[in-house]
Amino acid sequence: MLEANLLNLFDQKITYARISVSNGRIDRIDQLGPERPGEPYVLPGFVDAHVHVESSLLTPPQFARLAVVHGTVATVSDPHEIGNVLGVAGVEYMIAEGKRVPFKFMFGAPSCVPATPFETAGATITPNDVRYLLGLKEIGYLAEVMNFPGVLNGDADMMAKIALAKAFNKPIDGHAPGLTGDAAQQYTDAGITTDHECFTYEEGLDKARRGMQILIREGSAARNFDTLIPLLAEFPTQIMFCSDDKHPDTLAMGHIDQLVRRALAQGHSLWNVLRAACLNPVLHYRLPVGLLREGDPADFIVVDSTTDFRILRTVIDGETVAENGFSHIPDLRSEHVNQFSCSPKTPDQLAVLAEAGATQIRVIEALDGQLVTNELLVESTIVDGKVVPNIGQDVLKLVVVNRYKDAPPSVGFIKNFGLTQGAIASSVGHDSHNITAVGCDDESLCRAINLVINAQGGLSAVSADASEQGQLLPLPVAGLMTDADGYDVAAQYSALDNYAKQALGSTLAAPFMTLSFMALLVIPSLKLSDLALFDGNRFSFTQLQITG
Repeated sequence: MLEANLLNLFDQKITYARISVSNGRIDRIDQLGPERPGEPYVLPGFVDAHVHVESSLLTPPQFARLAVVHGTVATVSDPHEIGNVLGVAGVEYMIAEGKRVPFKFMFGAPSCVPATPFETAGATITPNDVRYLLGLKEIGYLAEVMNFPGVLNGDADMMAKIALAKAFNKPIDGHAPGLTGDAAQQYTDAGITTDHECFTYEEGLDKARRGMQILIREGSAARNFDTLIPLLAEFPTQIMFCSDDKHPDTLAMGHIDQLVRRALAQGHSLWNVLRAACLNPVLHYRLPVGLLREGDPADFIVVDSTTDFRILRTVIDGETVAENGFSHIPDLRSEHVNQFSCSPKTPDQLAVLAEAGATQIRVIEALDGQLVTNELLVESTIVDGKVVPNIGQDVLKLVVVNRYKDAPPSVGFIKNFGLTQGAIASSVGHDSHNITAVGCDDESLCRAINLVINAQGGLSAVSADASEQGQLLPLPVAGLMTDADGYDVAAQYSALDNYAKQALGSTLAAPFMTLSFMALLVIPSLKLSDLALFDGNRFSFTQLQITG
């Protein structure tokens, strides 16, 4: 039994009430009078409306253990990261792991595995696989349709998966960065209901006016909150909050609760903010999450006030899962499933021979806080017949290594990482999760890459001093996650992140998270797959070196 100020999101009223819970459900709500300032407040729990749990580097039990402390009771989780590594078996693994803890994971059926035919993934999820997954009670929706060109061009495989979601009467998630106007209307008309990839206010406005649900994303790399939050006042029933990809260090510090505080600080209506954080995701995805009504599952949070929103208690199905900053979800170990089959590399495999008559190279321009990149044409720096990094101009070498079989590494160049020495590497490389590395010289790159290969997955950083061992955060679960204590992992990741910034010189807010998206071909403009440099606007491979 609990007495507190109750925030009714449907009536948009605050009253003092007594809430009785029985068998995991709200048995009775007794109104005791008007709001009592100074007393705690109770409201429905927060929902992350779109997240890849794998990007936290934590297994589902460890993710939940951290998230509940911040008032999160449920996630709409797209398991396409592990799907790209292990296929349907990876999705089933996430479902099984999620069931081990008192937390409400709603998983989706990955729609684009692999994301494109221009890269090497570890698995393929076919329309028949999608049919099987959508038939599972734990699968609530068709996960983000990244192949928006396939939708616009009527690709048979893509349209078959969308048709299956409609047949199962399950929502269809979108992913169409930069798509507006008639093309956005065609995408919406196909049945796609959401988008979390809007990176300008104008794009978000255009899609909202077409009836789409706009997810405001604030992750570890992509951050669109400040750009898109003005939409909340005009479209309060169409806005949700999400993190998409959130590393363990930032998850340990906060989750959806941070967006709630920021929106309130900017003067947005309390009720509109809580609609986005609590109500809209539950209604849109038909989540089995309680909304503080008699008969509902007893899923709620208790906070100190409607301004500070300090989480005092998180309750799921009547069970207290977090209290005063301490998680009651146990520290669980998990099975280490994986697929990793490549051999260590040598520096000569990373060399780029200068082509006769080529004077320029195409360079990826990474943008801090964004997944989109620009394409730059930069004068080649040639030493001993090889195109090499120009550290003074912050043009570094980018490498993608196929982790599923031995194959020649793919090499390009990138700007804005800011490294002045050494290299960093990661087996988290959206969406196929090959090894991605950036560095100042071939020897350092090779050492960073081989640390990851020898560990069968992880994040690494090395200095230019070959006598130093280098730093590694192992990720033994699919090369994406670890089942180690989430708070310990957050501390290890913070140390690795700080090393990349302070010792190696990276100027990015989240260098490892940014690195993980440099092989994501479905986000324009220029990316690098394990096969070649890729033009995301033309959706085709392109040449690194330019003649003339």
